[in-house]
Amino acid sequence: MTEMHYECEYQGKWLAGVDEVGRGPLAGPVVAAAVILDVSRPIAGLADSKKLSEKKRERLFDEIIEKATAWSIARASVEEIDRINILHASMLAMKRAVESLGPVPEYVLVDGNRCPELSMPSDSVIKGDSRVACISAASILAKVSRDREMIELDGKFPGYGLAKHKGYPTKAHLEALKQLGVNNLYRRSFRPVSKLLSLNS
Repeated sequence: MTEMHYECEYQGKWLAGVDEVGRGPLAGPVVAAAVILDVSRPIAGLADSKKLSEKKRERLFDEIIEKATAWSIARASVEEIDRINILHASMLAMKRAVESLGPVPEYVLVDGNRCPELSMPSDSVIKGDSRVACISAASILAKVSRDREMIELDGKFPGYGLAKHKGYPTKAHLEALKQLGVNNLYRRSFRPVSKLLSLNS
């Protein structure tokens, strides 16, 4: 389905787009966002957040916050990821984002191939962040929010390079992790981290 199809099918209803970021990193939370766009205040340049430059994401973040009818950013913690696994934690973060919206959406479109358990009708959209405007907006809010959090954490936990790789398992990150050790930012259920812990136990 295309973005135009969704806009026509749900025109006149509060339609929310939802996306998450941070499934792959070894460190930090998974962050989700939900957005209800205002059709009378269009935002040019919306796209999959991963395909935008950091500068453009930052600009669009501010514009979405200003123009959207409603927006929300939510997260699931490292502890929750380790307790219920990354898939369920991603669903939990998205559910929290939707439930924090006001007005309450009448329909929800979720990026990917599955939806969290919600109190209103929802549908999943493969590659929705590049096909549906409200999902694109959600992907940008989630990405910028999580990146900012990792940059802040880099100042509190220097040496790991969090500001650069945002917690993803790059070669430099894995090397730093071996040298500095596992702290409470890390997802102990993820194999590279659990493997390192077992070697040091």
